[in-house]
Amino acid sequence: MTANSPLGAFLHTRRSQVRPEDVGVPTYGERRRVPGLRREELALLAGVSSSYYTRLEQGQSLGASPEVLDAIAGALRLDESERRYLHDLARMGKGRTRARRPAPERVSEPMRQLLDALGEAPALVLGRRSDVLAWNRMGHALFAGHVDPGAPDVPGERPNMARLLFLDAHLRELYADWPSKAKAAVGALRLVAGEHPEDAALHALVGELCAKSGEFAAMWADHRIKPCTVAAYEMRHPLVGSLTVTQQTLSYGPGPVVVVATAEPDTPSRAALTLLAHASEPPVFSTLQARSHILQD
Repeated sequence: MTANSPLGAFLHTRRSQVRPEDVGVPTYGERRRVPGLRREELALLAGVSSSYYTRLEQGQSLGASPEVLDAIAGALRLDESERRYLHDLARMGKGRTRARRPAPERVSEPMRQLLDALGEAPALVLGRRSDVLAWNRMGHALFAGHVDPGAPDVPGERPNMARLLFLDAHLRELYADWPSKAKAAVGALRLVAGEHPEDAALHALVGELCAKSGEFAAMWADHRIKPCTVAAYEMRHPLVGSLTVTQQTLSYGPGPVVVVATAEPDTPSRAALTLLAHASEPPVFSTLQARSHILQD
């Protein structure tokens, strides 16, 4: 590891985000030049020497044990995902990790069947870098109706939800609280970066977004870790107006995940999804349905 190691950067950033009063460290009313804890204060909370912690943060120590890392995680008040990320960074620093071209991500047949079975529930399949590998009709209509519906089937043209969130005006307008959704996307990418340090495509994506979006660069530098599991978002859809959906990420082990959006029964949001389902019906199906109604009349 170098002095600018990912582990050191993470520790430095998170230490600066912990207020002394939140962890019981007295300040005696003194004015501090920098926010957060001092190195020696964090070392004391973690039960390690100040010199050892300083070497660790500066990237000069490679031998941090799991017990020491857990003690530091406790002092920083990291949650379970952040703790796991800290351990991933420490393992990354113990040996050189060569970036390599990742294996292509594919959608299994059972996963495609699940998309079809979800019917009018918007759903999409995301790869670990947030590439859209597949979506059902409603998933396309809700999240990216302005994108070619067949784009996920072409590896070189697959939409990337992180890229769309930061660089596409449609998705930026789609979320009423865009910063919250953007931070969740960055936090999820951070988690993946710790788990897959060899992923050259992920490094390229992060580099591109840092170069093209100052907001992404600032959020990436914040070192926040946030697994996307369940979250409610207010959306402003151009076809059906405002609605609130709960986005759930369903994981079945290593590999792609399924993201499903639902709305509470008997609410305007559920009605909006129903309206969107009708609005996004394929023309042929709509014509046949109209003819069926005529025949019944």
